[in-house]
Amino acid sequence: MASKSIEVLDRKFDISYEIVNPNQKKDIVILHGWGSNKEIMKQAFGRYLHEFRHIYIDMPGFGKSSNNYVLTTKDYSLIIKKFIETLNTNVVAIAGHSFGGKVATLMNPENLILLSTAGILEEKSLKVKTKICFAKIFNKLGLRKITKSFRSDDVKQMSHEMYETFKNVVDEDFTFIFESFEKNAMIFWGKADTATTLPAGEKIHKLIKNSSFTAYEGDHYFFLKHAKDICEKIENGLK
Repeated sequence: MASKSIEVLDRKFDISYEIVNPNQKKDIVILHGWGSNKEIMKQAFGRYLHEFRHIYIDMPGFGKSSNNYVLTTKDYSLIIKKFIETLNTNVVAIAGHSFGGKVATLMNPENLILLSTAGILEEKSLKVKTKICFAKIFNKLGLRKITKSFRSDDVKQMSHEMYETFKNVVDEDFTFIFESFEKNAMIFWGKADTATTLPAGEKIHKLIKNSSFTAYEGDHYFFLKHAKDICEKIENGLK
C-alpha cells in the first residue's frame, strides 16, 4: 500500500492506493463504491487478471484517503484522472462498483467495466419518501437537529463534507451520460441487488450501445462470489 499527494481544483488530496502485479504493462483501474474501499475490490479481483497491473484506489473520503472538501461526482473523476496521470500507466480499462461506476463512466475509458453501478433514478419506497418529506419540513422550520434523526446510521457517521458530498451524488441521473458513452462497456449485476436493481442494470445496457450484460446470483456485492467468471469475461471482452 502507498500514498501520493496530488493537487486538483486548487485542493490537496492524499490518495491511498495499492498496485497488484506491478511488473505488467497494461493497467486496470478498479474503483470502489460509496462507503466502501479499495480492500474490498482487491479481495474480489486481486487473485485474477494476472496479465494486467491492477490499480486499487481509495477515493477521497473513503478507506485511508482523507477528504476535507464538498465534492461532486465530476470532481471525483477529475481527481482520479489526475492521480492516474502521476503514475506511469497504460490504462486499458477502468472498473467501478456502484458510485465508482459513475466516476469510471465520466473518465471515458476505452473499456468501461460497470459493477451494479449507480446512476439510474429509481422509485423510492414509501418509507424513504416519508422520511424525506418530514426532513424538508423540519429544515424549513429550522429544526435541523431533528432532521438528523432521520438519517441512516452510516450517514450519521459521515463528516459534514462527506454528508454534503453524499447529497450531491446520491440522486444523480446519468441516463444521458450512459447514452453518450460510445466506447466498449461490460456490465455485471446482482440479480437480488436492492441498492441498484436489476432493471436499472438492464436499462444501462440498453443505453450504452457497445455493451454486454451479465447478471449473477447475489446482491449489491455479488462480485465477491463471482469474481473469477467476471474476470474471464473481462479478459475476453476487452477491445
